[in-house]
Amino acid sequence: MATASSEQKVIVVDFGAQYGQLIARRVRDLHVYSEIVPCDVTADEVRAIAPAAIILSGGPASVYAEDAPSIDPEILKLGIPVLGFCYGQQIMAVTLGGEVGHTEKGEYGPAPLTRCDEGRSALYGDTPAEQTVWMSHRDAVSEVPEGFTVTASTDVCPVAAMECVERKIFTTQFHPEVNHTEYGQAMLRNFLYEVCGATGDWTMGDFMRKSIEDIRAKVGDGKVLLALSGGVDSSVAAALLAEAVGNQLTCIFVDHGLLRKNEGDEVEAAFKNWDINLVRVNAEERFLTRLKDVSDPETKRKIIGEEFIRVFEEEGKKIGSVDYLAQGTIYPDVIESGTNVAAVIKSHHNVGGLPDFVDFKEIIEPLRLLFKDEVRALGRELGLPEYLVMRQPFPGPGLAIRCLGAVSKDKLDILRDADFIFRDEIAKAHLEQTMNQYFAVLTNMRSVGVMGDGRTYDYTLALRSVTTTDFMTANWTRIPYDVLDRVSVRIVNEVKGINRIVYDITSKPPATIEWE
Repeated sequence: MATASSEQKVIVVDFGAQYGQLIARRVRDLHVYSEIVPCDVTADEVRAIAPAAIILSGGPASVYAEDAPSIDPEILKLGIPVLGFCYGQQIMAVTLGGEVGHTEKGEYGPAPLTRCDEGRSALYGDTPAEQTVWMSHRDAVSEVPEGFTVTASTDVCPVAAMECVERKIFTTQFHPEVNHTEYGQAMLRNFLYEVCGATGDWTMGDFMRKSIEDIRAKVGDGKVLLALSGGVDSSVAAALLAEAVGNQLTCIFVDHGLLRKNEGDEVEAAFKNWDINLVRVNAEERFLTRLKDVSDPETKRKIIGEEFIRVFEEEGKKIGSVDYLAQGTIYPDVIESGTNVAAVIKSHHNVGGLPDFVDFKEIIEPLRLLFKDEVRALGRELGLPEYLVMRQPFPGPGLAIRCLGAVSKDKLDILRDADFIFRDEIAKAHLEQTMNQYFAVLTNMRSVGVMGDGRTYDYTLALRSVTTTDFMTANWTRIPYDVLDRVSVRIVNEVKGINRIVYDITSKPPATIEWE
């Protein structure tokens, strides 16, 4: 990842939490640069980085597990302020001589927290004595290390937070980084500004300028091939690469037959006036042949990912020697595809579906450590038009993962038409700005219905809409009933093969945004 022009930097030590990378994003929200480092980072490496602060992420393991990730104890002797969350608190405790054990019951979800610091903790500042936090644990600190005091508790977790002011070490069992913790961002601000003395001078402009420098240095006079879907991520990646290397960039748009209605033509039209080399590849038959009779979602993603790479290799050979493959991979893609110590939620075609052999020197992912709203901010910084910056997110595998079960052209056409109606009615109701992602899912379930005097046995269609800022957590959108009614009536009347509409009212977590 590009580094900041400011000397102030926060490192986030990653122990494999699903929300671990979200910490870095929250720090950047406060205009302090942050970067991720693996949990096996050494004290010497940290000393060389010279960060203003260290934050320890959560993680899925037990600190007493045989293969549990640990931290170099010498890091805690460097005199750098440290903040730990969940597993970060537990590993801090055992490393410094405390103890961790199992609680009588787990604590997952919102929990009422009581401060017991008598208002003195710099971490909590002027936040209320009673507040709601987000917990996700079974283990907890049972004995605090010497020199530490307990600053907060819940009914389940007596040591919900602890600190050693002299050493500038602060830890919480809960997750301040998620939106469900009421005053989580205030705590981060207090730590960075009050404890660490941050000045908050880092901006997206810094990221853009340093990224352009890094890309130019890496590419030199080489050629770059970018997979352009027309979505926000690939469009911003194209603009960033174009700014960095100009006509050394070729963008390939693969129309795999898994796009939304009319989207292929719209993408081509949107980029026809750009000063880039744009190649459209019509590959519908090729992809659908590979996907025939495949119902497992992970297998779908792997197939699509592999075919993407094969198409790029073939097209690259047509245009001559290509040195680098560029992708619009972003943080949520990386996180959900799993890390060395994190669990796989779902693989992404641009992360987990790459084959072992790729005919390029290297893969360039300039947005890899940005969240969706940060990508949009970068797009505006680059001067992209608002209609591109605010384009609806669309998964790389396309409608293949919104068409449950085996994929066929007939089912895709049904889904395309239904999805178009949903999006059309949302636009007519002027609700686009009230939701961040909305789409239709064709389930693999059929049910009995009646139309006129006849019996039907057709597909059930699910509608999904969420509101979110970072796409790591999301709430289901409260779409007005009259709008949902119009959508339902239009779909069952205009789209052959659907006789039942359901609306997904599950947030993330526990669900993901997509169904597959």
